[in-house]
Amino acid sequence: MSKNKVCSVEEAGSLDNRIRRFLQNPKKILTPYIKEGMTVLDLGCGPGFFTIEIARMTGNSGKVIAADLQEGMLRIVKDKIKDTPLEQIISVHKCEEKKIGLNETIDFVLAFYFIHEVPDQDVLFKEIYSILKPGGEMLIVEPPLHVSKSGFKNMLMKIKSAGFSIVSEPKLFINKAVLIKK
Repeated sequence: MSKNKVCSVEEAGSLDNRIRRFLQNPKKILTPYIKEGMTVLDLGCGPGFFTIEIARMTGNSGKVIAADLQEGMLRIVKDKIKDTPLEQIISVHKCEEKKIGLNETIDFVLAFYFIHEVPDQDVLFKEIYSILKPGGEMLIVEPPLHVSKSGFKNMLMKIKSAGFSIVSEPKLFINKAVLIKK
């Protein structure tokens, strides 16, 4: 699921560091949405910045699917959880070029700094709709420098046409964010 520019594996360090953890604290951002026992898809997981905290939040009864297009990013996640209890909670999934390719039913999807990289958002939202449980939610967060106000509005129209309802537009620092529900 790539567009023009997908953040490369070589740039993974910039996606997982203390400064980002301070500005975008995974636990603080996700606590309102993720509960113990959920099945959560971290779509475009990169080096697992959110994946690890999601797994702690879902607990041993939960399941986290770290999905990315790049094998190198998934390798980083695997290395982080190797020989830890998180190996039992987190599974990695390599997406195909134009689809996620999961057969699971999901309670919650996180797409953090990901949607703007997808060339056919209509197809993506339809696929996500098909794997989300009824009442399932998705949090989309997009970076302000990559996504214009009109681009974000356009994305919201695509979300609605895929069948989702918009729950809220959470305020997350300088980012554009939307919580949607099936």
